Amino acid sequence: MKDGATLISMMNPYANPNLGAMAAKQLSAFAMELLPRTTRAQSMYVLSSQNNIAGYRAVLLATQYYPHFMPMLMTAAGTVKPARVLILGVGVAGLQAIATAKRLGAVVEAFDVRSSTKEQVESLGAKFVEVPMSDEEKTANDGVYAKEMSDDYKRRQGELVAKHARQADIIITTALIPGRPAPRLLNADVVLEMKPGSVIIDMASESGGNCELTQSGEVLRTENGVTLVGTHNLPGLLAADASSLYSRNLLTFLGLMLKSDGFTIDLEDDLLAATLITHAGSVRFPPAKG
Repeated sequence: MKDGATLISMMNPYANPNLGAMAAKQLSAFAMELLPRTTRAQSMYVLSSQNNIAGYRAVLLATQYYPHFMPMLMTAAGTVKPARVLILGVGVAGLQAIATAKRLGAVVEAFDVRSSTKEQVESLGAKFVEVPMSDEEKTANDGVYAKEMSDDYKRRQGELVAKHARQADIIITTALIPGRPAPRLLNADVVLEMKPGSVIIDMASESGGNCELTQSGEVLRTENGVTLVGTHNLPGLLAADASSLYSRNLLTFLGLMLKSDGFTIDLEDDLLAATLITHAGSVRFPPAKG
């Protein structure tokens, strides 16, 4: 790239090894993942547009490996029970996965450490799996993104999730913590106790996986007949719509710098300041504290 060029992209800033090289080239690099989740940023929020697609595609991917119908069917030859689907993580991807699985006729349960998501889950017709929490734990984890929880909470969470996982036919995991490895939600012993023919779609596979047995980018079958899918880039499986929405996000973001007097990077703009990770020869990520 030319010295001093502007780069706008999804940058994976927490694990990007090239920040120093970009700064040396005097690049003004913007990481779209770092946009604050505010009303003003909504039309350019790439995580929302792409995760919405990913949640939808995850359910369809699960149906490719699940050897049964999703809805209940009553026929002359007998009745087919509906699939039981468990969604772990109720962000944008999780909510779209819930809606899609419900449209296909499944019985859906969902879990998230943020108790504030309960109303959203129930509004889509799913059951919220709730770990009892103290007031302090609720306060600590009631923001936009999930945070790391205490060891005691993790133990209670693990026991409850394991109980519902053993009953599930399809599990879709979406839990991520910015800048941290994906939280471990499914241990190997739980997977090995699931029913033969069950399917796990681990949407966090690129960040280490929510399931202990996930192989990043791979599809494997366990000894007890559970299919574990760690496929990357689910939005890319719906490339036309993913590209259309992403390009609209970028165009709207670019509009923050295209002014009547030319191209300007205004460091006083909160959206530009939050996403600018290298500029004028310096690495600006992570931002200085205080």
